[in-house]
Amino acid sequence: MAVVAVLGLGEAGGAIARDLVAAGAVVRGYDPAVAASGGMVQAGSEAEAADGAGLVLSVNSAHDAVAALKAGIGGVGDGVVWADLNTGSPGLKRELDAIAGQGGVRFADVAIMAPVPGRGLRTPMLACGEGARDVAAILTPSGAEIDVLDAEAGVAAGRKLLRSVFFKGLAGSVVEALEAARAAGCEDWLRENIVAELAAAGEHTVDRLVGGTYKHAVRRAAEMEAAATMLDELDVPPAMAAASRDLLRRLSG
Repeated sequence: MAVVAVLGLGEAGGAIARDLVAAGAVVRGYDPAVAASGGMVQAGSEAEAADGAGLVLSVNSAHDAVAALKAGIGGVGDGVVWADLNTGSPGLKRELDAIAGQGGVRFADVAIMAPVPGRGLRTPMLACGEGARDVAAILTPSGAEIDVLDAEAGVAAGRKLLRSVFFKGLAGSVVEALEAARAAGCEDWLRENIVAELAAAGEHTVDRLVGGTYKHAVRRAAEMEAAATMLDELDVPPAMAAASRDLLRRLSG
């Protein structure tokens, strides 16, 4: 039976921990704000959770990642991997890798590539760093989907964040556009237009978007300036429209 320490029992960490318990693993859980439940073994600290575990999963927050590692590294046994699943920058993951290395602990940068609720341990993940293959070897039999990259810590985090620039930027633009359309009294019309455009997307869509943006940057910058002005008139903060305008101005310069 795998023995896994899970640090951080919030939405993501709790779901992953519960799936590990259901798969037969012994889960030693610690979270200063959330009690271990559902068959987990309650630990009193990061180091206590790590003591006796074959794998440590840090699923708290990027803000707490360094403190959690420093607090728990003393309990990590020989050959055990410390896997950081928090959404942090590549630089943070490299910092964690260095701290772990100085303490004689192998490290893995694990990027969660989709929302965890509803998927739990089966959420697609990318892993890299010295301990990545061991993370996959321990978690895959329990149902995890982990793609191991032959790369140093930070690469998996970087790929996740690059993807986030697109997905979160797209979501932000849709939200802002619909908010403005609601203020203008035509939200249903714009929603149908957006759905039609997304449904028609194909393999050449990216080439068309990128090529058109560079080719028509000057004209489109003026168009987005007008769009930002309109949103101001509708009392909708033009965060995405203004950002698009500024990007187009840079490309046209």
